Amino acid sequence: MKIGVYAKSVIDPKHRDALTILVNTLRDRNHDIYCPPSLEDFIRMNTNGIVPHVFDYYSKSDVGIDVLFSVGGDGTILDSLHLVRDSEIPVLAINTGRLGFLASVSAEKIQFAVEQVELGLYKIEPRSLLHLESSEEIFDYNFGLNDFVIHKKETSSMIVVHAYLNGEFLNSYWSDGLIVSTPTGSTGYSLSCGGPIIFPKSDSFVITPIAPHNLNVRPVVLSDDVVISFEIRGRASSYLASLDARSHSITNQVSMAVKKANFCLNLMQLNDVNFMDTLRNKLNWGFDKRMEGLDH
Repeated sequence: MKIGVYAKSVIDPKHRDALTILVNTLRDRNHDIYCPPSLEDFIRMNTNGIVPHVFDYYSKSDVGIDVLFSVGGDGTILDSLHLVRDSEIPVLAINTGRLGFLASVSAEKIQFAVEQVELGLYKIEPRSLLHLESSEEIFDYNFGLNDFVIHKKETSSMIVVHAYLNGEFLNSYWSDGLIVSTPTGSTGYSLSCGGPIIFPKSDSFVITPIAPHNLNVRPVVLSDDVVISFEIRGRASSYLASLDARSHSITNQVSMAVKKANFCLNLMQLNDVNFMDTLRNKLNWGFDKRMEGLDH
């Protein structure tokens, strides 16, 4: 198989050790190894002379790799999106980070994961993406897996975000900012601001205000077949726009709108992983310290 590997950083020993184990496992099992330029030297120096194939990114028209292994946390998966883009290459995440809603395979199970992929014992979960349209180019690629955020800068007062659905006025949010998240992103920044958890196949967006001035303003869930556009007002001359982990300063003269992208990220999960188990394990649902040691 043609297998790609990606890690955002190899400075952390956890990431470095897991990537080394993965690449050596792939070599021992006679797979062709592909990596972005940022990892080429590391792989050559730390894996007994493996010479990987180097790629920048794949698009739908390319004959690409069969699967991309992402080594790190959920943030590494967000970064890997710029490598697979609309190619439909599935991504399997090895979790060397912390919480890991998306990165579901522990570093101790790397060899097992490779074997399961070889045997076809996995499932593909298409995860919807956000597409950003703007009057000025803000990001090098304008799609994201988690969320789009408009946020005030640290020293500025609150802002007013006028939100529209398909051009029809929805609400004016007096707040520190506004989050539009996908179901995947509903367990991220939106959740920390009081937004609901949305299951992956819900075909929804969540609009969540950040520290709203009016306490009767609450997150809303809406169909993902709409276009959400914004007008920003406030005392400051510039604000922050974020698409997943990428942030840039903008002025209120920049017009922006988000909608569902016309392609998905294919998240690969092993057969023993499901979303409800992940929620219970990551959020400690059903855990009560008072019940430790008692039979259930």
